Amino acid sequence: MVATPETIQPEITNDSNGSDRIAVLLMGYGEVESYADFANYNEQALNLLTAKFAPVPSWVYPPLAKILAMLDFHEWNHQHGNFISPHNHIFEHQRAGIEKHLQEKWGEKVQVFKAFNFCAPFLPKQVLAEIKALGFNKLLIYPLLVVDSIFTSGIAIEQVNKALAEMTEGEERWVEGLRYIPSFYDRPDYIDLLSRLVEEKIAQELAASHLPSQIGIVLMNHGCPHKAKGFTSGITESQALYDRIWEKLINRYPLISIGWLNHDTPLIEWTQPNVELAAKNLIELGASAVVFMPIGFATENHETLLDVHHIIHALERRHPQVNYVQMPCVNDHPDFLKMVATWADPQIEALLSEPAVTGNLQSAKVKTGHHHHHHH
Repeated sequence: MVATPETIQPEITNDSNGSDRIAVLLMGYGEVESYADFANYNEQALNLLTAKFAPVPSWVYPPLAKILAMLDFHEWNHQHGNFISPHNHIFEHQRAGIEKHLQEKWGEKVQVFKAFNFCAPFLPKQVLAEIKALGFNKLLIYPLLVVDSIFTSGIAIEQVNKALAEMTEGEERWVEGLRYIPSFYDRPDYIDLLSRLVEEKIAQELAASHLPSQIGIVLMNHGCPHKAKGFTSGITESQALYDRIWEKLINRYPLISIGWLNHDTPLIEWTQPNVELAAKNLIELGASAVVFMPIGFATENHETLLDVHHIIHALERRHPQVNYVQMPCVNDHPDFLKMVATWADPQIEALLSEPAVTGNLQSAKVKTGHHHHHHH
C-alpha cells in the first residue's frame, strides 16, 4: 500500500471580526513517507516515548535510532516491497471529515488542524506557529489516540506545552482559552461501532463456514509497559476498552481474547498475552478461524499492518488449517468521524462561552527561594 505525502491543512480566511476563533488541534503519531527520515523519526520517538520506560541513557538514542532505521528499511523495503505507511494519508481524511462535521454546526470560526508527534512539517510547534499567525485565540487539543494516559496522549500535551512556552516568552499570551479531549476508550458509541464492525465481518466472511464457537476474536490493543518511571501507561484504559467490547460479543462468540501489540523491548515487562500468543490460545481451544480487530488504534499504521501481517504469517506456518481475517482500524469510517466531531461539541461550546483569559505568562513564574515556617 502506497500513500502520497499529504500536506493539506484547512484553507483559512482571516475574517474573525474580533470574535473567538477556535483551532482544533488533531494529534497523531505520524509516520515516515521517505525512508531517509527513519533515523530522525526514531530518535524523536525514543526521546518522547522510550525514555519514559526504558533505562537507556540519552546519548544512546542517536546511534540506536540509526540502527533501528536500518532495520526499518530492511522490513519496509526488502520484506514488503517499498511499503509506505498510509497513516498520514488516512489522518488527513480524518481531519477533513471531522472539520466538515464541525463547520456544519459552528461555521468557519472552528477549524481543524493536524499535528504529528514525530513528523515534520506537522510537528506541534510548527502547526501552533501557523495557528497563531492565522489569528486563532482558543485551542482545543484533541489526540486521536484511543488510550488516554500521561504516557500516550501525554506526549501531545508535552509537545504543546513546550511549543507554547517558546512562543509566548516575553510576550502577551495569545491562547485565551484551552480545552482538552481525553481518549474515547469508554465512549458507548465507539464501543458499539467496534462491536458492530466485528459482527459484520464475521457475517460476511465466516458465518457460513464456521460455527460461532469456532470463531476466535483477538481484540488488539497498543502494548503497554508495566513500569514507566511512574507514568500511567494506559493499561487500565486499554483493559477497560477490551472489557466493554468483550461484553458486547461474548454471548454470541465464546472465543475472545485481548491481544497486545508489544514492542518487545529488552528488560521491559510488557502486557500479556501478546497478539500471537492470544491467537495460539484460541486455536488451542478449537478456533478454526481467527479475526484480528485493532481496537487500540484509531488510524492504520505500520503496527496494525506490518506487525499483524508478520504474526498471521507465523501462525499460518504452524496452523495452516485455520482461516485468518485481518480487519482495518476505524480510520475514516463515516460513523467514526461523525462521533469524533460530536465529542468535540461540548468543549467548543465551553470555549465560546468562557471569557477570554489574557496576561503575560512570564509574570506567572514562581519566584525562587524557600519559605520557612517556624512553629513554637
